[in-house]
Amino acid sequence: MTDSRHALIIANDRYADQGLKKLKAPAQDAVALERVLHDPQIGDFEVEVVHNASADLMRRRIQGFFNDRRRADTLLLHFSCHGLKSESGELYFAASDTEPPLLAATAVASQFVRGCMSGTRAGRSVLFLDCCYGGAFSRGSASVRASGDVNVLESFAKDEPASGRGWAVITASDSMEYSFEGNELAENSAPRPSVFTHAVVEGLETGEADLDADGNVSLDDLYEYVYRHVREQNPHQTPKKAAELQGELHLAHSRRGGIKIVAIPSPSALQTALNSDEFLRRQGAVTELCKRLRRPELPVAEGARQHLGEVAHNEVQPLADLAAEALSTIRLAPSPDRLDFGRIPRGSTPPRKSVIMQGPPLARHCVVQPKQPWLRVDPTRDGMEIHVDTATPGHLSGDIALKGVADESVIHVEAEVTPAGVPPKPEPHLPNDSTPPKPPPDDKRRTVVIDPSRIPSKPKEPPKTTEPPKTTEPRKRTDRTTPPRRAPALAGAALALAVTALAMLFMTIQRGVVAVVARADAGVSGNVENDIREYGALTPLIVCLITGAAALVVGAFARHDLGARREDYTKRAASGTQTLTSVAKGLAIPTLVLAVLAGIAYLVGSAHW
Repeated sequence: MTDSRHALIIANDRYADQGLKKLKAPAQDAVALERVLHDPQIGDFEVEVVHNASADLMRRRIQGFFNDRRRADTLLLHFSCHGLKSESGELYFAASDTEPPLLAATAVASQFVRGCMSGTRAGRSVLFLDCCYGGAFSRGSASVRASGDVNVLESFAKDEPASGRGWAVITASDSMEYSFEGNELAENSAPRPSVFTHAVVEGLETGEADLDADGNVSLDDLYEYVYRHVREQNPHQTPKKAAELQGELHLAHSRRGGIKIVAIPSPSALQTALNSDEFLRRQGAVTELCKRLRRPELPVAEGARQHLGEVAHNEVQPLADLAAEALSTIRLAPSPDRLDFGRIPRGSTPPRKSVIMQGPPLARHCVVQPKQPWLRVDPTRDGMEIHVDTATPGHLSGDIALKGVADESVIHVEAEVTPAGVPPKPEPHLPNDSTPPKPPPDDKRRTVVIDPSRIPSKPKEPPKTTEPPKTTEPRKRTDRTTPPRRAPALAGAALALAVTALAMLFMTIQRGVVAVVARADAGVSGNVENDIREYGALTPLIVCLITGAAALVVGAFARHDLGARREDYTKRAASGTQTLTSVAKGLAIPTLVLAVLAGIAYLVGSAHW
């Protein structure tokens, strides 16, 4: 998410007026929604929460929220409160000091919010309304009448924003439906999120709202998910949506269905071989794809995986089996997949256990999401290190979800945090790590991406012996993937040959001028051919022609190798190769032209002078 993203959550659950019921959900709504919207792995919003504010403060915060924005900004405003309808049919949002007979003075009018949305310079504005309309009135309250329809969407669709690119409104319910908190609005029930906001939070947090599994939760995805979820929970509540948007609006990231890698397609020659009528040629292409599947460059391996998937479904049985066997090697294979930390004293240094991800680099590339807040995960070169938060005593049992490009897996973790003073259960395989523990992250559940190509190897501690470790340097070299150097080397050789040809041309011209002057001084008895041979002008001319032609040939080889294996070279190596070959070509061609002209002049002049 590169654009600036801001969210304002207004949650009011306590009201001074006795005619308005106290709501139990808004406080929980604000906490849960703030968490997922602020999470950089999910919503990546800058979030502000206004809780139990007066009408004046609500208006100030709302107008300030929409003011001073840029066209690239995305704004999200969420209301969790009572929604009230005046006798004239205007919709109002109740504040903590709202007096139902004085709605215009003590509540926030929907027209005010609509005006702020219309006047903002932000490119996109989204409004979530989790308001309790019919449930706003206590039984026997005569201060406000609850009859008639609220028609929430009509209140916001009257005037479209003039300056921004689009707007959207999603409401938990319309007309005079209840916006349910759980199953009912009982006074003595425990606080919990409303059905609507719970669906929003759950859909964003789990990624289940990413209905098309493209890695992003769009506004349409979220609405469809929330609609189904709310209707399943309570058929009497019907979410509604109105929008005027250009293109899709992505509200959050999602890792549902596996991690996404932008694939580099296999070379065209390989794709041509896959479509060949010859079985042996297709078999060779599948074998090459199996090799590319194990490459450390993840985009290259992902491209091979996609082609092998097509082979496994569409090819004859022998080739389909070969492709399926190769694809089985990139399934997630954590080892071990169950961890038991035993007894751990409360407040002690969290022990760490290592989990190794088996298989090629593509199989080790995954998203790791702890399902419980006490689980901690740190990525390593070969997998991950797992430790637990020892702040809360008791038996801990939880899972860590792994999502890769091909499938999903789970690591189960058990631990028992005992009160301080209880001897811990001996752990023979517990690593002796004296490093002080890292402070727990702010987010309760932190998503981690394990990318073997970007995680450096840990520096190995040198052995405590008098002899220096002799195997450290070779190991470092084998851990790295050495990039190919043939194309840059050939380009450098081409440039050297071109410079040599140019130097030989200058030498030829210098000696040829001396020979011509000597021939002129000799008069009638002179011979230019003898003078040229005497001053050695012919030898550098021949060398010039050979090195110039060689520079063009070697440069052509360099460009061909770069084009055939473009995905193997870094951007820097590819750019350097292109620059060197271009310079070599620019020097060699003019040099060859001048050398050929000099040779022709020699052949013609020696016969007549």
